[in-house]
Amino acid sequence: MNFPRSSGILLHPTSLPSRYGIGELGPDAHAFADFLRDSGQRIWQVLPLGPTGYGDSPYQCFSAFAGNPLLISIDRLVERGYLNARDVADPPALPTQQVDYGAVIAWKLPLLHKAFEAFRGTTADQTDFQDFGQRHAHWLDDYALFMALKQAHDLVIWLEWDRELALREPAALKNARQRLRDEIECHKFLQFEFERQWCDLKAHCTRNDIRIMGDLPIYVALDSADVWVHRELFELNDNGHPRVVAGVPPDYFSATGQLWGNPIYRWDQHGKTCYRWWTARFRRALEMLDMIRLDHFRGFEAYYEIPAGEVTAVNGSWVKGPGAAFFDAITAALGELPIVAENLGVITPEVEALRQQFYFPGMAILQFAFGNDPQAPDFKPHNYGHHLVAYTGTHDNDTVVGWWNSKAGAGSVRTAADVEKEMAYARCYLNTDGTDINWVMIRALMASVANTALFPLQDVLGVGSEGRMNLPGSSSGNWRWRFQQGSLTPEISARLKEWAETYER
Repeated sequence: MNFPRSSGILLHPTSLPSRYGIGELGPDAHAFADFLRDSGQRIWQVLPLGPTGYGDSPYQCFSAFAGNPLLISIDRLVERGYLNARDVADPPALPTQQVDYGAVIAWKLPLLHKAFEAFRGTTADQTDFQDFGQRHAHWLDDYALFMALKQAHDLVIWLEWDRELALREPAALKNARQRLRDEIECHKFLQFEFERQWCDLKAHCTRNDIRIMGDLPIYVALDSADVWVHRELFELNDNGHPRVVAGVPPDYFSATGQLWGNPIYRWDQHGKTCYRWWTARFRRALEMLDMIRLDHFRGFEAYYEIPAGEVTAVNGSWVKGPGAAFFDAITAALGELPIVAENLGVITPEVEALRQQFYFPGMAILQFAFGNDPQAPDFKPHNYGHHLVAYTGTHDNDTVVGWWNSKAGAGSVRTAADVEKEMAYARCYLNTDGTDINWVMIRALMASVANTALFPLQDVLGVGSEGRMNLPGSSSGNWRWRFQQGSLTPEISARLKEWAETYER
């Protein structure tokens, strides 16, 4: 699919400012959309929007279909009358520069439950709630039961539940639905309210000519409703434990690779159903998003599997994926797909042939253009094609300022000499001494021929490594960064707008 020439900003909603310790889908989200409009930016990219589990990661969600209740706007619940002003008059002193997930969950979830109690005590919106439940029953019923059962089992992974529930014996499920009726209805209400608030935000963006690009991870979490319900679609043993898990092999940036731990798909079983589960997943994504960044695209051509129990990704192997048959089936069901293929890492000619066959634009990361990364030549702006999405960096990178100020290849196989050589080349290529390096790199992408240029908000604001969103391979301390009220100054907006107009974005 061809995308119009444009630029935009990557910002996950958790990073928005708010009074309540985490970004939400309320007034501050609408204000950020207004900032994009006023700055001439036409794309808002977000990370996966699902309910986060292990490590608070949006790539380890309890459902591939549900929304994250922590993003529900408390102010909007007050406006609807589900909470009153006294409920939120004195919120705890939560951090403003990062998300303290534990503290947010402890304070916010009881408020969300109180809102549910108020909702079901009224007649307002009940018809809409029932309609929502019927439209989304194919995932919502199982998800709500899954979450209610997790609560009943002190949030442990479903593999540790009572055996008859873990293995979904019909009599046990029937009993649980009766016993946990109120909890199930609460989780359905939270999804209903998330949907309403998200649709309000998306409509506001659409009115202002802003497209939302979301992220669709290739894999789902083991501890998810998806795996619990559809065990036959994953490489699991009879007890539900994975036989093999996902990751990527050792490379230039990691001597032991990355062991993600997600269960691997049984692609033969998906094929027998004409990829019905995947079609439903894409349909749901397209209800919520205008564009999809398809994470780990190369895994559809060939994926790296690691025997369960390994402690690193060294002893894995490549296995052929579903390839063109997968995308043929999805496009036959849904039409042309507005996909951006995340084609980073170990990319083979076969992966690129698959991407080009379906005319999905790939990605280029400017931070990786100046070192010894095998893809570095393709990441230099003078080698760009039009059909490309160019980034200063992604959620997995350090910020531009943090990268520029790095002195050694910490966490990778790069040496200090490698880093100095990389920076010397970047200074020459970008014609800079490093002053305002974030703006230098943003302008280089704005001026490039790539149809789409995107920058994390951290790079627009020029923050250092303290603004890094994720450090791949680490399991804690990620996904926490937030920006502050007043950071989006008129000067920043004016500069972005001037460059968007100058370079016809």
